[in-house]
Amino acid sequence: MDIIDRRLNPGGKSLANRQRFLRRARAYVRRAVRDSAVERGIGDLEAGGEVSIPVDGIGEPSLRRGGGGGRRDHVLPGNREFIEGDTIERPDGEGGGGSGAGRDGGGDDAFRFVLTREEFLELFLDDLELPDLAKRRVTTLETQGLRRAGYSVTGSPANLAIGRTMRNSLARRLAQRRPSAEEVAAIEAEIATLTAAGGDPERLAELAAALDIAERRRRRVPYIDPLDLRYRRFETYPRPVAQAVMFCLMDVSGSMTEHMKDLAKRFFMLLHVFLTRRYRHVEIVFIRHTHEAREVDEETFFRSAETGGTLVSSAFVEMRRIVEERFSPADWNIYAAQASDGDNDYGDGATTSALLREAILPVCQHFAYLEVGAEPGSGGGFLERETTLWRTYQALKGEGAEMAMRRVRHRRDIFPVFRDLFQKRDAAEVDA
Repeated sequence: MDIIDRRLNPGGKSLANRQRFLRRARAYVRRAVRDSAVERGIGDLEAGGEVSIPVDGIGEPSLRRGGGGGRRDHVLPGNREFIEGDTIERPDGEGGGGSGAGRDGGGDDAFRFVLTREEFLELFLDDLELPDLAKRRVTTLETQGLRRAGYSVTGSPANLAIGRTMRNSLARRLAQRRPSAEEVAAIEAEIATLTAAGGDPERLAELAAALDIAERRRRRVPYIDPLDLRYRRFETYPRPVAQAVMFCLMDVSGSMTEHMKDLAKRFFMLLHVFLTRRYRHVEIVFIRHTHEAREVDEETFFRSAETGGTLVSSAFVEMRRIVEERFSPADWNIYAAQASDGDNDYGDGATTSALLREAILPVCQHFAYLEVGAEPGSGGGFLERETTLWRTYQALKGEGAEMAMRRVRHRRDIFPVFRDLFQKRDAAEVDA
């Protein structure tokens, strides 16, 4: 009998092949994804899109005869120009270029394909995590875990408990006195022996009757009965989940140029995408500051054009107030990330240092500072001088304060620095 599948191809039929390709070319695709993020707008950082990888990145391994050793003699028909030992020159206009390049210099240099939003984010945030998450006491309960909860008489075949089923079957067969295969074989062997030796007919009749009873009992008492079946049962249970809050502190004072604000916003947009994608129970608090600070929503944080003077301590005062009112350090994992051009009012340094040392760092499990500099070639930025805030934080680190400090001047530096601050601890250790 021939079976012909005439069903239409489903829309996601190539999903397995696509996932297999992404796994095989993962390193190339991840690099292309992160490179593409440099030129994207802030609002498009988490969108999918087209990426390119080298053609060499999609090659598959193959078996071929090795040519690296041994002596080989080749007969090339049609040769009237060269003799043994001659050097063959490379033809002009060929070679170089991309894969399949010809005399015109054309060729396929890259393989382009489109990633969905989920694929883009998975590759983009593949090896990142919050440092030291769940160090503090957990208080939020979430009913989402599954655990074993005994057995049931109904269920999915995939959950069939074979060991428990066979144990029930054995106990039932013993209770119902079902003859075993060995008992039946022993009766048959004795009948065969007596028959071959011309034994007592009465004994043969008794054995034949016993064999008939045993076989009928074996047929009436099945080896496995539906009553024997047992299935593993699972139930949901409240699983503890760590609570965490991330404070995003951004300087929007007049000394911050549009380029600097773009770098800071890109950093915080990466942080926002990372947190909302990776964790279900992470609160995000946005604080903008000039000479005064206030908590704002996401839209205001990334798009408001407010400006003014610079008092960094105002951001820490606002953060301390919010922590005292809503996020007890005993119940929450507290993180903070700050972005600034490093300028601060000269008289505010001592206040900023005292607030960090006494109020902020003691309750934070991780504090990251990103200093954004002027656009390369503009003649300004932190490479020409050490900023006030950088000197303040360096002094704190010299006293043993645990905080991460990084500098960026270009879009291409944002993701490497972000990854350095939030990569998984089993991959590398972030500098304190």
